[in-house]
Amino acid sequence: MTEGHFFEDLFIGQTAALSKTITEADIQMYATISLDTNPIHLDEAMARRLRFGGRIAHGMLSASLISAVLGTHLPGPGAIYTRQMLNFRAPVRIGATVRAVVEIMDLNPLSKKATLKTTCMVEEQVVIDGQACVLVPSRA
Repeated sequence: MTEGHFFEDLFIGQTAALSKTITEADIQMYATISLDTNPIHLDEAMARRLRFGGRIAHGMLSASLISAVLGTHLPGPGAIYTRQMLNFRAPVRIGATVRAVVEIMDLNPLSKKATLKTTCMVEEQVVIDGQACVLVPSRA
């Protein structure tokens, strides 16, 4: 389901979010599509010996939920990414539900760009935070 906003409809402080539970199938498909076959994501025996004590989801898989919010909710269809900064704060385990939240921080009427705070959380723990900039369709 998608909902879109024109630049003229946006306001500072506006938010949108979505959630997804990360599954084994998600990990396998993401590894296939991205070619990221790092054993930390795919090999439990090896991952147990590494920093997080077991397999974790690809960081960019969780971060991709930010893109989903931007492209389907806020601003929505027609929004074009121009920049994304990400800080990976904690691992995401298979079976965890990631909630991606975006909040408009700044609007530039001349360029029709929106700057948004981006956050991914598992329960109350921030696992990714950062900032995005997108071009937004205008009514004009």
